[in-house]
Amino acid sequence: MSPLAQLFAVAAALIHVLFFVMESIVFSQPKVWRRFGLKSQADADIVKPMALNQGFYNLFLALGVLVGIALVHTGEVASGVTAVVFGCACMLLAAVVLVSSNRRFFKASLIQGTLPLLALAFITAHLRA
Repeated sequence: MSPLAQLFAVAAALIHVLFFVMESIVFSQPKVWRRFGLKSQADADIVKPMALNQGFYNLFLALGVLVGIALVHTGEVASGVTAVVFGCACMLLAAVVLVSSNRRFFKASLIQGTLPLLALAFITAHLRA
């Protein structure tokens, strides 16, 4: 796997760890739930269990990508690349779902999907070479 693919995959994973922190650890803070378009603490309290769950999904995807990168570096290249491709593909598809659900999430979907897309592009280019 090319160094650029690894860089973009790790960056995508780290952003998804940040999403986990926002959704599962500090979601109750007004500055955080407002980023998700919520208008009140009451709304945040209703959404909080779903945000907690979503945050853990993001963490698990990030961990899958990071484990994949570690496998690549320990010689288990095929397994590592498979894990990275799966994790990045899930991140990218989630970004597509996000923007297709509401166009006002376009910027958020770019943040969520650009790095995994770049990782996948470099992985594909490397496999074809």
